[in-house]
Amino acid sequence: MTLSRVQTRRVHVRAPGKINVFFAVGDVQPDGYHEVASVYQAVALFEDVWAQVGEGYTVEVTGTVDVSGVPLDDRNLAVRAARLVARAAGWEGGIHLEIHKGVPVAGGMGGGSADAAATLVAVNELLGGELSAAELHALGAELGADVPFALRGGTAVGTGRGDELAPALVRGRFEWVLVTRTDGLSTPGVYAELDRLRATPDIRPHIAVPTVDPRVLAALRAGDAVALSVAIANDLQPAACSLLPALNDVIARGVEAGALAGFVSGSGPTIAFLAAPGGADALARALSSAGHRVVATHGPVAGARVLT
Repeated sequence: MTLSRVQTRRVHVRAPGKINVFFAVGDVQPDGYHEVASVYQAVALFEDVWAQVGEGYTVEVTGTVDVSGVPLDDRNLAVRAARLVARAAGWEGGIHLEIHKGVPVAGGMGGGSADAAATLVAVNELLGGELSAAELHALGAELGADVPFALRGGTAVGTGRGDELAPALVRGRFEWVLVTRTDGLSTPGVYAELDRLRATPDIRPHIAVPTVDPRVLAALRAGDAVALSVAIANDLQPAACSLLPALNDVIARGVEAGALAGFVSGSGPTIAFLAAPGGADALARALSSAGHRVVATHGPVAGARVLT
């Protein structure tokens, strides 16, 4: 691709947020990390990224969600993603990013990871598309465990630190109602609280190498929301609720309102409710009437894609 073509292009990529339908966490390892076994599902809440040549590495952020806490420097995963692709492609100029966020910030739904995934694809496309999907996956894994999944989308099993992915078969679609909060939880803080709780003598320690409950995968293959509801689990939920006890009340309210299951998504504080087929709108209305910030969505959806 000619330099003049690169300089005049503006590439638009969309990537999804996610929920963790299942999340098992192993014991803390000597390096401070935990092995996990997760089932991710990409949902129809999206991050949009536009990339073009610029002076240095800069980013503008807007959104339908509160973006006041989003960093605009190298703490932003998207800026770091742009630098990684540019370096790999041999690009010596700058990149300007525009991000429009539709995934709640600091909500455990992978919005920052979706930004990074969209940026990897957008900058690669901008600079000629020379990096393969496997190379982009490897760069994404450098940025965080959730980035490779945002590249892939759909539904997948994640192991290791969550970035070793295998596709999961899914029939039909699943309806979700999400309750978002402004009082974010720190992911490292939630893991630290999990370790503290597990050190308590009356808490049985978990195995070092966690696995996915096969009932989850069977329910997804069958498209059976009721079967899935009894298998959903998140090892981080007790820690998140310990740090933010009000989450327990939200979960109870949603189940009373007809949700098949309610659980903390990832490290929280977003609460995800699995709705019965056709029941998401009524559930959303009930939770909204109770004063909660609510969004109804569905999954699975595709991963990071170039839009024209």
